[in-house]
Amino acid sequence: MSMQLLVFQVLNGLGIGMIYFLLSVGLTLIFGLMRFVNFAHGAFYLVAAYMAFAITRSTGSIWIALVVAPLSVALLAVIVERVLLRHTYRMPHEVQILITFAVALFLQEMVIVVFGPLAQNVPVPAALSGVVFLGPYVYPAYRLAVVLVAAIVAVGLWFVVERTKLGAVLRAGSESAEMVGLLGINVDRVFMATFALGGALAGLAGVLAAPLRGVEPFMSVEALGIAFVVIVVGGLGTLSGALVGGLLIGLVQSIMSTLWPQGAQLMIYAAMALVILARPSGLLGRF
Repeated sequence: MSMQLLVFQVLNGLGIGMIYFLLSVGLTLIFGLMRFVNFAHGAFYLVAAYMAFAITRSTGSIWIALVVAPLSVALLAVIVERVLLRHTYRMPHEVQILITFAVALFLQEMVIVVFGPLAQNVPVPAALSGVVFLGPYVYPAYRLAVVLVAAIVAVGLWFVVERTKLGAVLRAGSESAEMVGLLGINVDRVFMATFALGGALAGLAGVLAAPLRGVEPFMSVEALGIAFVVIVVGGLGTLSGALVGGLLIGLVQSIMSTLWPQGAQLMIYAAMALVILARPSGLLGRF
C-alpha cells in the first residue's frame, strides 16, 4: 500500500469513525443511564437518512435536512419512549429487546411502504463536492466536513456531560438512578431527555451518512450492529468510550477495505473479540 493511499484510508477511517461515534453515543448514554437495551436505535438512523433523501429531493438542499431530520427523529424517539418504552423499564432485558425490535421492524416497513424497497442515492452538497488539499494529499471536502461536524458535536457533548447540571445528572444516574430520584430530580423527565438526545444524535449520523452510502431500507440492521460493536469496544456507558470505539472501528474497516476487501466487515468483529478477550469491560468501560 502506497503512503498516499494509506493516508487517504486513515482519513477516510476518521470520517467513518466519527459517524459511528454519533450513531453509538446515544445508545451508550441510554444504556449507561437507564440500563435499557434499545434495538430501535438503528431505525432512528434509518428514518433520518430517508428524511435526508426526501428533503434533498424536494428542496435540493441537504442543509435543511441537517436541522430538520435530527429534530424530527428526536421527537419520534420521545413519542416512542412516552407511549411504549417507559412501561418496560422495570421489565427483563429480554422484553425490552423484543419490544424495541418490533418498533424497529415497524419503522423499517413504514419506510418500505413510503419509499419502496430499492436503494436510493443522496447527492453530496454542491458546496462540498470538491476536494481539499492537505499538504501533498487530496481528500474529499464532504468527508472532511463530516469529521468537523462530528468533532464539534463531540466537544458540545463533552461540555454538556462534564460542565452542566444535566450532565451531572446523567453522570450520577449512570451510577445510581435511584439515588438521583431520592435527590428530588424527576428521573422520568431525565429518561425522556436522554432518549430525545440519543434519537437526535442517531438522526444526525443518518443525515451525514446518506450522501456517503446512499439509503436503503435495511441499513438500520448494519447500523445497529456497528453501534453495538463500538460501545462494546469502547466501553458501555461512557462518552469517551464511544468516541474511541468509533474511531478504532472506522480505522479498522477503512484500512482493511484496501488490504482485504472481502474481510473488512469480519475484521470489525475480530477487533471486538480481541478487545473483549483483553478487557471485557471495553477500552474505557466501567461496567
